[in-house]
Amino acid sequence: MGSNALMVKPIVLGTLIAGTLDLLSAFLFAGMAGMPPMAVLRFVASGPFGEVPTATAGWAIVGTLVHFGIMAMMVAAYMMAAPRMPALLRHPIAAGMAYGVLLWLVMYWLVRPMRWPDMPLPHTAWGIANQLFSHCILVGIPIALIAARFWRRPAFATA
Repeated sequence: MGSNALMVKPIVLGTLIAGTLDLLSAFLFAGMAGMPPMAVLRFVASGPFGEVPTATAGWAIVGTLVHFGIMAMMVAAYMMAAPRMPALLRHPIAAGMAYGVLLWLVMYWLVRPMRWPDMPLPHTAWGIANQLFSHCILVGIPIALIAARFWRRPAFATA
């Protein structure tokens, strides 16, 4: 069995851990601004589906699936890059923080402006800090630690 097939387990694990932490963070910070979890999930679903999503359980499920689908791509990208860039495996905390910043830049400065051009960019210290906390601490570091653990296993130590 090739290493690509073996990567399924750490990708699923990273997706579940980082995706859950990120979603809980979104619920917390959005909730502090008065936005309930259903609205958060509807917003996520509106990314690929436009303004169609309504405040129903079905659209909340779609938003959850979209969120975890995006997270799976983020985890898979890191898992594929890690063995090609040894520093990612040697320094998972620093690499995870850097990956979190990269993800934040892509999501908030590329994806959101292209999808929602009228939505203001991050502009307050509080908003930027909670976004970076979520992306770096709750997403980047767990992904990097899981990748380091996976790629350091004896079967891959000489690869």
